[in-house]
Formats: sequence, C-alpha cells, structure tokens
Amino acid sequence: MVSRDQWLLFPRSNPQARIRLFCFPYAGGGSAVYRRWPAELPGNIEVGLIQLPGRETRLREKPLTEITYIIEHLAQSLRPYLDKPFAFFGHSMGAIISFELARHLRWVHQVEPERLFVSGRRAPQLPISDPIIYDLPDQEFLAEIIRLNGTPITVLENQELMRLMLPLLRADFTACQTYRYVHEPPLQCPITAFGGLEDAAANRERLDAWRAQTMNSFSLFMLPGDHFFIKTTKDEILPIVGKTLSLEGAMPMRFPN
Repeated sequence: MVSRDQWLLFPRSNPQARIRLFCFPYAGGGSAVYRRWPAELPGNIEVGLIQLPGRETRLREKPLTEITYIIEHLAQSLRPYLDKPFAFFGHSMGAIISFELARHLRWVHQVEPERLFVSGRRAPQLPISDPIIYDLPDQEFLAEIIRLNGTPITVLENQELMRLMLPLLRADFTACQTYRYVHEPPLQCPITAFGGLEDAAANRERLDAWRAQTMNSFSLFMLPGDHFFIKTTKDEILPIVGKTLSLEGAMPMRFPN
C-alpha cells in the first residue's frame, strides 16, 4: 500500500496494529534499508517507510535541499496516518528529519510520537564538526562520499549511475549541512539512540547528548560498526525496537477540533 502522495510506503498493510513506526532514510539513501523490518517486527507494529523525492520510485523528482521544506511536506503527508499511536526511527539525516518533524507536530497538531529512535547522528544542539562538502566540485565531493563508506563500490564505479546519484547526494548533504538547530523545550516522548562503535562523527558522547532533548527517559545502545552500522546490525536493532514499542503504553492522540 502506498499513501496518496507517494511520500509513504506501507510494505505490509496492518489495520489491526496498535502502533505505527515511521522510518526515515539517511543522506543518499531510500526506504530499502528498512524493507525487511515489517516482517521481522512484532505483528502489533505497522511500518511506514518514508520515500523522499529524488530516489527509488520518485527518481524523476527533484530532491529537496532544506530540512524545513521536507518537514512541511511530511507533516501534511503523515497527518492522515496519525490516527493511532506512532513512533519515529531515523538514521543520520533521518534522525534530524524525524526529530524536527516531532517538534513540528507538537506545535502544529499538539501530538508527539510515543518514542523517537535516533541513529548515527550527534545531538542537534551540538556544534557542527564535520567538514562542509556539499558545495565542493564534483570530484572532490565524490572523494568525500567514498571516504564515508556509505555508497556501494559497484555504484561508485558505475559512471552513468553516479551521474544520476550525484544531484541526490549533493541535495541531501546540502540539507544536512545547512540545517541549523533552534532551541525549543525538550520533547515529552522518550528517546532511544543507537550508534556505531567505530563512528567517530557520532560517538558515545555526542549521542548521549540527545538526552537533553527529552523530558522523559533516554537510552543509548552502541553497536559494532561504523556510521552505516544500521546495514549490518539489524538483528540487534530490531529486538530493541520491537520490545520497546510493544511495551509502550498507548497515549491518546490529541488533535485540534
């Protein structure tokens, strides 16, 4: 099932689910990294995969270069699907998108996720420490992408495919590296953070700083791997996500009249 405007994909429609988990991609990535999650999470969880412009079934669309625009579109698209408890999971760029979307929904619709899962991204209030690469010439930009080790070598070696991917990668890195955190009160929902033990950009200290963004409980799990540990530690992440959401107490959804 795909939602009306293509921003959402539900690989396994599950009307009986108690809670929906919306999953947000990392820079340059799509919903594919989460495709097996619906089959491996408990049956009371319906998984919605966020499909951003410029990738997968939306390849012909121009990718967005500002987090604010992404949030505005997603808030409108998700609105019909917030009729039951929901949670967010975002990796890297997806962590920032899901965090800002949660804050947007709080102020606009007076509702928050039951839990926010953030993965592979330093807390948003911390100063930018990564080198700015989105405006580099193509060859230098691609060299930095290779260094990050997130794009398969088969893709990097395919010149035609890289010509298609380059605008997407540059747009996503523009969105991430021009994002500026604005202070607001912490969220009321609990936050669970995941990190890779070999990821220097999002190390334990930088992930632990997410605890300042919630008035509720906070937990942190450090797993084997580098920045893209999410690709290799699914069997460790999913039991934590599934157990956490299955134990969450349902909260009434609050919408304006």
